Amino acid sequence: MWKKEDSKPQGVAETSSLIVPPASTVSSHRDAPAFSPATAQPPVSGKAAACISQGIKIKGEITGSEDLFVDGPVEGKINIANGSLTVGPNGTVKADLVAREVVVRGRVEGKIAGKERVQLWSTGQVNGEIQTQRLAIEDGAVLRGKVETGKPLDKGNEERSSVATAGKANGATVSAGTTI
Repeated sequence: MWKKEDSKPQGVAETSSLIVPPASTVSSHRDAPAFSPATAQPPVSGKAAACISQGIKIKGEITGSEDLFVDGPVEGKINIANGSLTVGPNGTVKADLVAREVVVRGRVEGKIAGKERVQLWSTGQVNGEIQTQRLAIEDGAVLRGKVETGKPLDKGNEERSSVATAGKANGATVSAGTTI
């Protein structure tokens, strides 16, 4: 009697037992298994950042909603509304940057607006303006320009505090959000 298994050459695995899940069902957890040739698809991560490497040069405007890692030359504007923007150690950016969080490990020339936080690593160099709620600067980082930290004041509070300051006879008052 003929059997299907007898007709296969020895040492060849049966391919029908290999099931590759569609991309939409692949786990997006960080604990997902590493890529293996048997699955034919790399694991998909919702936290993976888009990347601009050294070999790519961009002039213009970049907008997006996911995290971005820039490790090459960029000129123009970068707006990552609710994401994190990282300028890698080989990144040279001449642009205005807007993101929830900005990490500088390379060179930036322009305005940086980090809604929550801006972090300058020891290899980071900034020439321009920084506006953020929180600023972290590691020893060795270079910063030349204007810095505004703290929560932004609305017009009503700003006028009231200037009237209160003018009413005091001696001494100055400094509040959070004041440019130093």
